[in-house]
Amino acid sequence: MQFNVFPHDSNFDFMRLRWVSTALSVLLLVVSVGAMATHGFNFALDFTGGIGVELRYDKAPDVDDVRESLDRAGYDSAVVQTFGSGNDLLVRLQPKAGEGVESIGDEVARAASQPGNPATKLSSAEISPQVGKELAQNGIYAMLFVIVGFLAYISFRFEWKFAVAAILATMHDVVVVAGWFAVTGHEFDLTVLAGVMGVMGFSINDTIVVFDRVRENFRGVRAPARQILNSSINQTLSRTVITSFVAFLTTLALYLYGGGSLQGMAESMMIGIIVGTLSSIFVACPLLMWLGTNKQDLMPKARDDAALARRP
Repeated sequence: MQFNVFPHDSNFDFMRLRWVSTALSVLLLVVSVGAMATHGFNFALDFTGGIGVELRYDKAPDVDDVRESLDRAGYDSAVVQTFGSGNDLLVRLQPKAGEGVESIGDEVARAASQPGNPATKLSSAEISPQVGKELAQNGIYAMLFVIVGFLAYISFRFEWKFAVAAILATMHDVVVVAGWFAVTGHEFDLTVLAGVMGVMGFSINDTIVVFDRVRENFRGVRAPARQILNSSINQTLSRTVITSFVAFLTTLALYLYGGGSLQGMAESMMIGIIVGTLSSIFVACPLLMWLGTNKQDLMPKARDDAALARRP
């Protein structure tokens, strides 16, 4: 027996709300872009550079305790990660004014020592900001590659109007998630960038599910485009909500119990799941209407008909 949050024949008039939902989406975009332009991002050490200190313990340390000890010593937002064996830690942090690399390394080793488990400094070195610039540049290239790939795939599977609507809805989600970090001032590191790219995949998947149902309905239902789009959203509503809820619970668990190094990624994905779910319902299909999508656009392509005809 299939579980549905909403009845399959529910008839919420989402298209009637398209002006309100679009106005709210535009407002979110304006706020997000404005925050990015005026405040910028609080880039983490992944992008800005800093000091890297390698520590070794006699037995495996508690990473969260080490991070809290460094916070108390004045090294806010230090990145603490295990590497090599479980007894080794890599600490990356911003240097204090007037301190050299070696003195910072010694101070970090003292601050990170735990009762009965002292930390020994293996090495300390400066991390060049150039590495961060290269990482940021590679991240932008990766995002552009994903966008072009999505555009090509959806254009091949549907029609160009579908591709444009899907990409616009997805980019809306990405900009809003990025704007969240600009508004809140939370650290933006490589894990956040990975989370933003994960949001793109989640958002495009949700949108394609709705678009598939739109195409199926136009195969067998004679009705205006607005009614078809509205029915398609209603028919996929339970699937969208259930999938998003389960994904949100997963990222929430990651945020609560995954440790400080994964909180940024989990936060970006939680915001992205909420925004992506709403955009697949309230943004993607209204965009199809305003692009002038008609029955011919929504019908399957000739190659799909031929493939269906060959099936037993």
